[in-house]
Amino acid sequence: MFPSHSTAIYEFLKEHRLVDPAQLDALNEEHKATGKPLADVVVDLGIIEKSDLLQRISQHLGYDYVREVPVQFPGEAIAAVTGKLARDYGVMPIRADDSSIDLLVTDPFNTQAVDDLAFALDRNVRLFFADPDKIDIQIKQHYGEDQESIDDLLQEIKTDSFAPGEGRELSERDLESMAEQTPIIKFVNLVIGQAIRDKASDIHFEPFEHEFKIRYRIDGALYEMAPPPKALALPIISRIKVLASLNIAERRVPQDGRIKITIGGRVVDLRVSTLPTQFGESVVLRVLDQSAVQLDITQLGMPEDVFNGIQETVRRPNGIFIATGPTGCGKTTTLYSCLRIINTVDLKLLTAEDPVEYDIEGIMQVPVNPHVGLTFAAALRSFLRQDPDVIMVGEIRDLETAQISIQASLTGHLVLSTLHTNDSAGAVTRLIDMGVESFLIASTLEAVIAQRLVRRVCLHCKSSYLPPADLLSQVGIARESVGDRQFYYGRGCPSCSQSGYRGRLGIYEWLRISEPVRDLITAKAPTLVIRQKAIEQGMRTLRDDGMRAIFDGHTTIEEVIKYT
Repeated sequence: MFPSHSTAIYEFLKEHRLVDPAQLDALNEEHKATGKPLADVVVDLGIIEKSDLLQRISQHLGYDYVREVPVQFPGEAIAAVTGKLARDYGVMPIRADDSSIDLLVTDPFNTQAVDDLAFALDRNVRLFFADPDKIDIQIKQHYGEDQESIDDLLQEIKTDSFAPGEGRELSERDLESMAEQTPIIKFVNLVIGQAIRDKASDIHFEPFEHEFKIRYRIDGALYEMAPPPKALALPIISRIKVLASLNIAERRVPQDGRIKITIGGRVVDLRVSTLPTQFGESVVLRVLDQSAVQLDITQLGMPEDVFNGIQETVRRPNGIFIATGPTGCGKTTTLYSCLRIINTVDLKLLTAEDPVEYDIEGIMQVPVNPHVGLTFAAALRSFLRQDPDVIMVGEIRDLETAQISIQASLTGHLVLSTLHTNDSAGAVTRLIDMGVESFLIASTLEAVIAQRLVRRVCLHCKSSYLPPADLLSQVGIARESVGDRQFYYGRGCPSCSQSGYRGRLGIYEWLRISEPVRDLITAKAPTLVIRQKAIEQGMRTLRDDGMRAIFDGHTTIEEVIKYT
């Protein structure tokens, strides 16, 4: 019902006590694992009647509720709204005159919709809420689906019209003309829309000598779609560059940009990166869909001791808290979630990011720009003159940034940042390698969290099995010690595209900097010694936390071996 607003539904159900809190958390886990909207999970299990839920949401948001969606609509109302607007915002017009229009809306949580529609329609807009499924049916009947399949569209496109003449270089005008052709615009929109519906994190456009590949990264793994003809590489990439306001005639140097689009009534940011290669430009779009990312720390699935440790650390008045791990392991999401905990009116929060990935209300966010001298270090120096309480630095990349972060911590600020290391203890060694004095690290570092994202076993095709002895031995389990423990894998089904996995979960290693660990840091002890001391004091390693996820039936041994 509300594919993009399950976090809002969760808060609504929690606030109105419509579901028992423990049961609500379990249902929310199912929503995150399957991708099925939380509202649908609650209704399908019969916990609350659909009509009752819709009516309560209407009251909560202050909308009038329309119990029965009409099947006949005034012609002037239908004519006032284009099919694209109706489909993009999920609205159906029920009344219109020269100055105002009444619309049924499928997604009442999209607070931006009223302003966007009022601007687009040049009228006062009043929204009414009704059964989203019934509104969708009427939108399709009156405006059509206009969702051509990618294969259908490829058959329409005449590829020879995109080939330059013999020995002729394409001009900027030629490229613009290609990018503005309707089939190319439709194709790019379809590819991006499909990727977002499939919850892809990245879209790769890759030209090779004899083919042009398009791949989606979903749950950390790359999946290839049917490749379009090689001749479409240039017009498709030109179209993306036009959308991102990049120089389409410049194909010799890398470029970076952003695209902001509306898909299904919600705004999605795409970060664009181009790279010149031997056979043309490779383009990667990073999907920054805030509604698909859990920025609420209670919904990141952390073990209770890690969750409590983070809560205690980020409420300290000063010190440094570091999240560490490889690219794409959710470090930034964890830090954003920490900021959300302490984002209150009595604290000033500043972030320096490369680039700003998600906009958070109430936080001053600064995108670094090394080309004009705005590096992390320069931003940090300016921050200290802005009277902040909490500072987030996207990444500690060099000695200067590390030193200013430590200086900020020593002068009464809490500093959050990330590092690229394999485990939590490695963060200490990394800082020392950069040239930071060990006694400064010991006196300012409060905690380090290392994390990985592993794929969840698909709930629709989850099956128990006994792993072979050699696989068990890789994670240190003897076959005879298995007992009645259950291990699970996904057989593969349409819901998970036959992969056996659907969704991801985090595994964590929480290093609290205790006094004995501080002594070891001051003495410049090796990483292994610091790690061993932390384990003696109760730290669970990434592998140990991965084993917890295996025994809870959430993931497989193969996934844990792969990421730890």
